[in-house]
Amino acid sequence: MTGLNTKIFVAGHRGMVGSAIVRQLEKSGHTNIITRSRSELDLANQREVLDFFQAEQIEQVYLAAAKVGGIVANNTYPADFIYENLMIQCNVIHSAHLSNVQQLLFLGSSCIYPKLAAQPMQETALLTGTLEETNEPYAVAKIAGIKLCESYNRQYGRDYRSVMPTNLYGAHDNYHPQNSHVIPALLRRFHEAKLNGDKKVVAWGSGKPMREFLYVDDMADASIHVMNLDKSIYDDNTGPTLSHINIGTGVDCTINELVKTIAKVVGFTGDIKFDVTKPDGAPRKLMNVGRLKALGWEYSVPLETGLSKAYEWFLNNQDEFRG
Repeated sequence: MTGLNTKIFVAGHRGMVGSAIVRQLEKSGHTNIITRSRSELDLANQREVLDFFQAEQIEQVYLAAAKVGGIVANNTYPADFIYENLMIQCNVIHSAHLSNVQQLLFLGSSCIYPKLAAQPMQETALLTGTLEETNEPYAVAKIAGIKLCESYNRQYGRDYRSVMPTNLYGAHDNYHPQNSHVIPALLRRFHEAKLNGDKKVVAWGSGKPMREFLYVDDMADASIHVMNLDKSIYDDNTGPTLSHINIGTGVDCTINELVKTIAKVVGFTGDIKFDVTKPDGAPRKLMNVGRLKALGWEYSVPLETGLSKAYEWFLNNQDEFRG
């Protein structure tokens, strides 16, 4: 366990996960949380990152900074996704090591697993098959982040851990009309349809794929839990070449079920149609969270409750997403 005055750097504190980690740390009484905006510190700039670490004498790092987006964004900007994520990860992890930071938690993504991985996906499925085509560059970058952490642990005895969240949603999500993930995209679409009095909303794909969703405050709680586990307990559940832990609910639903739940939360009463010409992505993505449960953590926010919280946040912050 870390003391409440431990100097903790949360990289990506303005993003959905990073901001939730900051909230959770503050709620727990931590008083020495270090953050930097993108204008203050460019994580893709090696010299800036190393200078920052050496000046600040950080003791613990949550690496939640990343370039993220949905299917459209990943398909449109593949070079940006692989380059920016690789640079951020390499700079933060290497600079942490050079500055003698012993504890770091890297946040990845469930897209690291093969497109047709056996369900539910176990940590051992990593690098056993072909990735989903639409987000392969992003997934490769995240796999590299896991291997960076493993390699610094093996070569230098660091305690750099990785957590792989399922699909996340909640406060500070991205509601951009083109570049957002499925839940914020649908919440916004149904909200605008309700306001406009539309009789119909069109959702992408067939509605048949299965997906798992975790409320972001649960993700933050799980991240802090994993970070603060005794090293011997963590190592017993991972090992030197399998250093990541799945974070999820262990429960999934069809996109069709998700769409209907979002319509209910928003209060849209019109028809729902599916555009089968649009991509579905992987047929199913469910995390095996057996290791996480064995380490003493389970989720607490059910999907409909979380969606209601996310919609409330959107309503209170929608001026940010106009245009």
